[in-house]
Amino acid sequence: MEETFAVTEAAQIPKQRGEPLLETAVRYVEDRHWDVFPGAWLEAVGGVQRCSCGDAACAAPGAHPAREDWAAQATGSAVAVRAMWSRQPRASILLPTGRTFDAVDVPETAGFLALARMQRMELTLGPVTLSPDRRMRFFVLPGGAVKVPELVRGLGWSPSSLDLVAVGEGGYVAGPPTRYGSRGAVQWACRPTAVNRWLPDVEELISALAYACGRDR
Repeated sequence: MEETFAVTEAAQIPKQRGEPLLETAVRYVEDRHWDVFPGAWLEAVGGVQRCSCGDAACAAPGAHPAREDWAAQATGSAVAVRAMWSRQPRASILLPTGRTFDAVDVPETAGFLALARMQRMELTLGPVTLSPDRRMRFFVLPGGAVKVPELVRGLGWSPSSLDLVAVGEGGYVAGPPTRYGSRGAVQWACRPTAVNRWLPDVEELISALAYACGRDR
């Protein structure tokens, strides 16, 4: 998915391609005020891309924390970011949830169905990522994750019956253009812009997301 940028927004939007991971991480910190931390990365082993963690069966190669104390490592300091990625320029860009945003994680097919529904409803969306594991993450105001189970029940669904995961405090999402194994890179389905700097509350999106996940079962 190729991204194009309006001239007036280019300085504010993290690029997806052609820019070092370090500079992209700095943009997230400076332009969006998101905390970031470096994760694992991909290494070529015998001509095959493997995760730096050394686990040949890694479930998220190149897109997971590289150390147990990652939450304490996450920072909103551009100086600290430059120092960390200077030490390992290939490190993935991971964004902790529960701080400046939470995320609602749904299957790609349900995500695109929900996006179409939201556009018809003229809802204001926050950023949305699309990852090679065929999942989409919708960014919402922090604190939204804890509301999701009750909101889903209020819509007549059992939370366990839907493939819808709320990611809040103690979690993280991979930020574009983090590469995810041999399947490609995380991209923006809805890119960060000046317009969506103010995130929606999860209550504004949950109906469309739950409906789409119900259809996708």
